[in-house]
Amino acid sequence: MITEYLRYRVPEGQGSQFEQAYRRAGTVLSESPQCVGWDVARSVDEPACHVVRIRWTSAEGHLEGFRKGPHFPRFFAEVRPYVGDIEEMRHYEELAAGEGPPTLYDWAGGEQALTALTEEFYRHVLQDDLLEPLFRGMSPDHPRRVAHWLGEVFGGPKAYTEERGGYSTMLGMHLGKAITERQRRRWVSLLQDAADDVGLPADPEFRAAFTGYLEWGTRIALANSQPDARPVKQAPVPRWGWGVAPPFTPAQ
Repeated sequence: MITEYLRYRVPEGQGSQFEQAYRRAGTVLSESPQCVGWDVARSVDEPACHVVRIRWTSAEGHLEGFRKGPHFPRFFAEVRPYVGDIEEMRHYEELAAGEGPPTLYDWAGGEQALTALTEEFYRHVLQDDLLEPLFRGMSPDHPRRVAHWLGEVFGGPKAYTEERGGYSTMLGMHLGKAITERQRRRWVSLLQDAADDVGLPADPEFRAAFTGYLEWGTRIALANSQPDARPVKQAPVPRWGWGVAPPFTPAQ
């Protein structure tokens, strides 16, 4: 992932219009598979100064994928009036970061815990009348691969991308499956049961984030599995965090 920094000095009296323009442009960025995230900040010391950060899958994804893709004209139409106000526009790669909350991956117990989770889960799946037809004949290595996917989503190593190719491979696992809503709900329920069985953390904050991803991810998988689906073919592996409820740390 790479971050594009744009530093603006917006003329007096145009700050509000600039911010509104970037909010509209941001909706276009959010539709782009090359964009991982974006934000706009205004200086409290010099209100004319604004910083825009856009996180891309890669510099190539930005310059070749986004700039030459269908989303760029709509994005540029919004920000074009302010191109002359740019003082800096560069790509940066992250070299170091300060301590923040632990990742969901670390909180869960890392690769060992997630592998135990998926192995227990798929034992139940293969005995379940509703889900077994979807997974009949699955590779013996499938639980480990799903553990790698969950690990990468929850902030761990990029093992799934490095070994399997990332989002497009996971998408291909669902195409044409015609998953039903009952099957989706059973999948979520059995994985939550497996989390209890193997002793994943049961604190409300972790389980809220964990369940939030399961709901989000399975609903996308269901939609992408339908015969008439037209899913996005290329996108980064999602990165899931704590959301509105960070991990609870007792006062010392």
